[in-house]
Amino acid sequence: MRNLSRFLPTLVIICLFSCKQPSGNETTSGISKDSLAHHIMVLSSDSFQGRRPFTQGETRTVGYVKTVFTQLGLEPGNGNSYIQDVPMVEITPDVSPMMRIQSAKASTDLKKMEDYVIFTERTDSLITLNNDPVVFAGFGIIAPEYNWNDYAGLDVKGKIVVVLVNDPGFYDSTLFKGHTMTYYGRWTYKYEEAARQGAKGCLIIHNTAAASYPFSVVQSSNGGVKLHLDSRGSKQYQLAAQGWITGDASKKLLAAAGKDTSLILQAHHNGFKAVPLDIKLSASIKVKAVFNQSHNVIAKITGTKNPNDYIIYTAHWDHLGIGKPDKTGDSIYNGALDNASGTAALLEMARSFKNLSVKPERTIIFLSVTAEEQGLLGSAYYAQHPVYPLAQTVAEMNMDGVNAYGKTMDVVITGAGQSELEDYLRKEVEAQGRYIAPESHPEAGHYFRSDHFNFARGGVPALDAKGGIDYAGKGKEYGKKIEDDYVANNYHQPSDQFKSDWTFEGGIQDLDLLFAVGKKLAFENTWPKWKTGSEFKAIREKSGK
Repeated sequence: MRNLSRFLPTLVIICLFSCKQPSGNETTSGISKDSLAHHIMVLSSDSFQGRRPFTQGETRTVGYVKTVFTQLGLEPGNGNSYIQDVPMVEITPDVSPMMRIQSAKASTDLKKMEDYVIFTERTDSLITLNNDPVVFAGFGIIAPEYNWNDYAGLDVKGKIVVVLVNDPGFYDSTLFKGHTMTYYGRWTYKYEEAARQGAKGCLIIHNTAAASYPFSVVQSSNGGVKLHLDSRGSKQYQLAAQGWITGDASKKLLAAAGKDTSLILQAHHNGFKAVPLDIKLSASIKVKAVFNQSHNVIAKITGTKNPNDYIIYTAHWDHLGIGKPDKTGDSIYNGALDNASGTAALLEMARSFKNLSVKPERTIIFLSVTAEEQGLLGSAYYAQHPVYPLAQTVAEMNMDGVNAYGKTMDVVITGAGQSELEDYLRKEVEAQGRYIAPESHPEAGHYFRSDHFNFARGGVPALDAKGGIDYAGKGKEYGKKIEDDYVANNYHQPSDQFKSDWTFEGGIQDLDLLFAVGKKLAFENTWPKWKTGSEFKAIREKSGK
């Protein structure tokens, strides 16, 4: 695989020709094991350099996906083009080594990375927090459907808001959706709501159990160079600073204000009133901003009867690129499962729909998005600048990682209870003789962590589902071992490379489900709805669908 770079683009042409006529192993949907594996091998090869945006890896990946769409005979999905430009900015922050907490009687310094992590999406050369007042706003949530408003009667304009991670249901199962995290518990929501309230900054108090990951993940994800959407020209207000503080740092902050952790416990209950803290906060961020452009790749099959109704399949093509070498000296983060496998699945899904003897009545869109690993940026840009109106988009189905091993008896729906798409899926699962299993960690909010989410927040019913751990004939313990091994040894590591023992039997089984759901919708006039209690229901209802 390391020699592939010598032969591109010749190899790509050869690959594409072989993929047009799969050698066998096709399912009833037309998904081919050989073709699926072939796409993954190419996309995760060293010559694609880990598929990081703004690199030669992006150029090759976008070119490959576009060429496959063309060879399959799919129509360009963005007017006469297969490409949607995604303007982005690469921000390199230089954060002050200390964050000073000043009270009337004393001052306390928090240490960068050890106690706090802050960053910005603004491109000003210097961001300063200079003795800015601090407010503790509980969870920082406004949720009318749950009769919850942490900002009631509160003016935080120009202030720093400190909030808790997750939502009240994590601590009291009678609130919100209990231990299943709602979007109100996701860290992105905290920053968005603080911005809507006009705050200058927002700091989230980290808690490993409530966040579902340790503070080290916060450090590695936010402590260096990050990509963001280019917001120049936008009138939408942005926070000057956003970030996290550790639980221990929060105790120091509260102590400086003459408070203790009993204040945090009070915030777990409805009726809590936000508390201005008698302290001021100071820190700074020097910003180096480089503007560039990445790309989504879009193709379509126009519907025969309802061409203005759209069903979208998505997968992100990007990964982490070239980075820190592992113990073997390998520095290319190939991302075979994450997410060359999803991209390959998208290409196979497109081929399967294209080969239907009776063409779909609704238009099917195949959207390969950029910069998921940088914060779901490609799908966020599409949702903000949709080529096809979100109000006319019937459903969205996402593919982020494909089971490379055997068949499983169980299927897991991420964020179960959101939309009627789950009912469509359940029927297909039963037809396969399988069953729906609950998420193992619903408190982690996985529904908000991949590209389908940006469609959900735009009101489009969005489905993310895949096989679980109950492997046919081998059981859950076997499946848990595979899952744990991948997370511990291969996830976001150079070792996530194509393996010769991958059978993809389980992955193809799962893709058959998503194909069947899309096919059923493609020949119906129905519009799947959000279920009662979904935080996205009101958004869809405004569109009249």
